[in-house]
Amino acid sequence: MDFNLSNEQRLIQKMMREFTENEVKPVAAELDLKHEYPAENVEKLFKLGVMAMTVPKEYGGAGVDQVSAAICTEELAKACASTADIVAGHTLCTVPILEFGNEEQKKKYLPMLTKGGVVGGMGITEANAGSDASKSQTEAVLDGDHYVINGSKMFITNGPEAGVFVIFAMTDKSKGTKGLSAFIIESSFPGFSVGKMENKMGLHAVHTSEIIFQDMIVPKENLLGKEGQGFKICMQTLDTGRIGIAAQALGIAEGAMAEAVEYTKTRVQFGKPISKFQNTQFTLADMAARIEASRLLMYQAACVKQSGKRCSKEAAIAKLTASETAMWTTTKAVQMFGGYGYTCDYPVERMMRDAKITEIYEGTNEIQRIVIAGSLGL
Repeated sequence: MDFNLSNEQRLIQKMMREFTENEVKPVAAELDLKHEYPAENVEKLFKLGVMAMTVPKEYGGAGVDQVSAAICTEELAKACASTADIVAGHTLCTVPILEFGNEEQKKKYLPMLTKGGVVGGMGITEANAGSDASKSQTEAVLDGDHYVINGSKMFITNGPEAGVFVIFAMTDKSKGTKGLSAFIIESSFPGFSVGKMENKMGLHAVHTSEIIFQDMIVPKENLLGKEGQGFKICMQTLDTGRIGIAAQALGIAEGAMAEAVEYTKTRVQFGKPISKFQNTQFTLADMAARIEASRLLMYQAACVKQSGKRCSKEAAIAKLTASETAMWTTTKAVQMFGGYGYTCDYPVERMMRDAKITEIYEGTNEIQRIVIAGSLGL
């Protein structure tokens, strides 16, 4: 087993590390404070090909591997988890179209979501249907050459900015999850609107909102896959998405550890830098060990995905481990900074706030444990 990155992967890592340092990090704190969407940097990410890393070149994407895509998210999250989340939310739209769309759907929508600079999103969660997708109340009724969709989705990453979404609606409520279907929709469709904007604990620079469908007209040809395949499409898309969240969480943890190492070297108490105290060293060593384990698990999941195999177990383990590492690392980092860590003068408080959501979205860590237990035959 080769644990080394390829030359191409190293070049992508270098590119993203420089972009993050020069373009993302300098504005991260201000964007968080103002709850401001990083429109200029998103435009630059489109030009760099980062918004469509794994989409084949024939559809306008960069056509690179899953590990390279994860590296991009990881590097961005070291400085700004919000920007990384915009990329992750966008990927949740491109992946199901690429993997389940017909050729006409791919040719129409993937170039829009790559070269076209149109941001994408995905709509699963509802007020009464979070982890339990069978409780979805959004309904799609076939009426001639189109579907009429009524309902709403909440906690939608990129909700106000996205022009294309993949959403899930019931075409036959009597069948539970087997009655769930997937649709490609556009924000310009009649009956679509953006609802409540969420005021979140973290990820302030990525906007999260409700999206509402009131007699929304969706062309019949925008059904993704077949009727009743929505749950399958959703679960397989989340496998990929969880690798992205693992990468995001890993980046947050790495960023927090870097800040803690630098601070403890310069903070002098009792006549010497606090980095010289064994307690500090042991905590930083534990951070490094957990981060390295998270990295290897995330890369493993990405490699399994790249091979074409189902990666449900590997993605769940990577997401679970990396997210808990991010929360633990950022909490310890804030503690190391003492009172300063609780202020906005340093980025660790933002990193701690941003880390929490990685334990919740795209399947809570309790759901990840259910997936892992299922892989054991339990």
